[in-house]
Amino acid sequence: MELVCPICNGMAIYLLRCPHCGKQMENRGAMVEFLDDYSPYLDMDMTQLVDGAANDQCVHLFYCENCRYDKRVKIQRVNI
Repeated sequence: MELVCPICNGMAIYLLRCPHCGKQMENRGAMVEFLDDYSPYLDMDMTQLVDGAANDQCVHLFYCENCRYDKRVKIQRVNI
């Protein structure tokens, strides 16, 4: 079995409302995509240095277009 992020793999959608204005926030992707060109290919242990996430979590960046608020959310990986 392999641990995968359900959002990155299109198995789930995570909806989040902005705590400041109430508009729906946009999922901008996994934080590892923002590190450098090769970070999505790094070992899972290396990528979880982002925001102190555990090995069984994937950190996603959510952004509100309306008020420019952003939030990092730890998503639980699932076994497939």
